[in-house]
Amino acid sequence: MRNFLSILTGFLVGNLGGLMGLGGAEFRIPVLIYIFKFAILPGIVINLTVSFFTVLFSFIFRGFIVPFDLVFSYILIALNILMGSLIGSYVGVHFATSVNQALLKKIVAIFLIFVALILFFHDLVYENGYILNLQNIVRIPLGFVLGVFIGVFSSMLGVAGGELIIPTLLFIYNVDIKIAGSVSLMISLPTIIMGIYKYNKKGFSKVISEEKNFIFLMVIGSILGSLLGSFFLKQFSSHGLRVMLGVVLTISSLKMLYINKKN
Repeated sequence: MRNFLSILTGFLVGNLGGLMGLGGAEFRIPVLIYIFKFAILPGIVINLTVSFFTVLFSFIFRGFIVPFDLVFSYILIALNILMGSLIGSYVGVHFATSVNQALLKKIVAIFLIFVALILFFHDLVYENGYILNLQNIVRIPLGFVLGVFIGVFSSMLGVAGGELIIPTLLFIYNVDIKIAGSVSLMISLPTIIMGIYKYNKKGFSKVISEEKNFIFLMVIGSILGSLLGSFFLKQFSSHGLRVMLGVVLTISSLKMLYINKKN
């Protein structure tokens, strides 16, 4: 049963990677902790490991729908955010192993609810001209600062950070959501690697070898899920994806607040 649940969890969450450009870790971590009974830090390491493969294969599979040359044309934007997220990821591991995470979760949850509301009313906002036409002199440092915050969030909670990267691309850089999903995956990969590296340096990576069969099965499920999600990507309009992302962010934020309250 444990092996079946591992594959099923990977498959269901992997769909978010292929369809939305999310690593899906926000939905995976409660399962790892409350169903599979992993302690928080080993759970984060497993989550990051599975997220890496989910993000990698989601990026590859989405390339058949969103061409790689189009995605890589946004490489400078990706590097702008990535520079900050790598620093944040490096620092975030230190906080994760020494600081209570409850406050960060509350801040992120409130922020995600705010972003979700903007996504729900995205068309109304744009029709009335309430868009951020930022100059590069503002956009570049703002993207870097947001990248730092995303990196801290990613490494502390063991997530890929797509929940924050995609809204940043949408509202700071005005990138279409389908392209933003793939660019987000491209940014997430190095950020996840940095997080895994730092946890390894602190001696928390032994859970990977101890649970290699469990992780392997969840990764297989994630790859299959991301393939299916990528197939459905071409079936949805940008508006539909924005609404779906808003729903995902709302569920994710409410779940974080609920778990905080429960704990």
